[in-house]
Amino acid sequence: MVFGQVSKVSTTWIDLPPTICCAFTVTEYGPSTYGDRVADVYDCMPQVLGRDTGRAVAALAELAGRGPVLELGIGTGRLALPLAARGLAVHGIDASEQMINKLRAKPGGDRIPVAIGDFADVAIDGRFSLIFVAFNTFFGLLSQEDQVRCFARVAEHLTADGAFVLEAFVPDVTRFDRGQRVGVTHAGVDDVQLEASVHDPVTQRIRSHHIVVSNEGGTRLYPIQVRYAWPSELDLMARLAHLHLRVRWSDWDKSEFTAMSRSHVSVYASSAGR
Repeated sequence: MVFGQVSKVSTTWIDLPPTICCAFTVTEYGPSTYGDRVADVYDCMPQVLGRDTGRAVAALAELAGRGPVLELGIGTGRLALPLAARGLAVHGIDASEQMINKLRAKPGGDRIPVAIGDFADVAIDGRFSLIFVAFNTFFGLLSQEDQVRCFARVAEHLTADGAFVLEAFVPDVTRFDRGQRVGVTHAGVDDVQLEASVHDPVTQRIRSHHIVVSNEGGTRLYPIQVRYAWPSELDLMARLAHLHLRVRWSDWDKSEFTAMSRSHVSVYASSAGR
């Protein structure tokens, strides 16, 4: 996931007894925070290495037809580069310049046009046969208003027979105990990775840290915040943007979406002429 704007930093003082006085730095989370922090290690993270990139690229290429293609939250190019290698004209939007620097350093990465900014506005010219946002990145838009705006702007940039594809997790609030969760996501010989999260069910917001503890690098924190939405809410956002759900799969292998599915790949199309 990737998100843009430079984080703002302020200092907060705490009133303590006269013998103790301290200050701590508060960094405000912005659209680029996650991407800028995680860019150096993103491609090596177990959560990324475990993704089925081949099937995702095959499904996206089939939906794209002759293109062109736009990826929202293009990041380091995990999906964009193989799509471009198939001969498709691929464009991207991303808020994190650090992530785009990683994309540019890869073979072919310097040939993909990328707009820097918040992808909620889809601030790019042209129309596309396929616009997609993968790996929960859509939830990086932290308000319902931003998510609704993104759907509307996507609809404006689709060709008449174009598709908008959104890959995301299915929310599971039972993961949280009294509004919080701490779990192990990876345990290696020389490192361990943890997830520490706080859940607000009213705003549907999750504030998390991916914590990496290793013999070589000590402890590193990678903050991430999301505003989740259930598939039915996403479908309503699509309807407001005059899009409709064409098909929903459980994964990129096009397996059936059921009540037991933990993720979904949803394909939306224009409702005009239905």
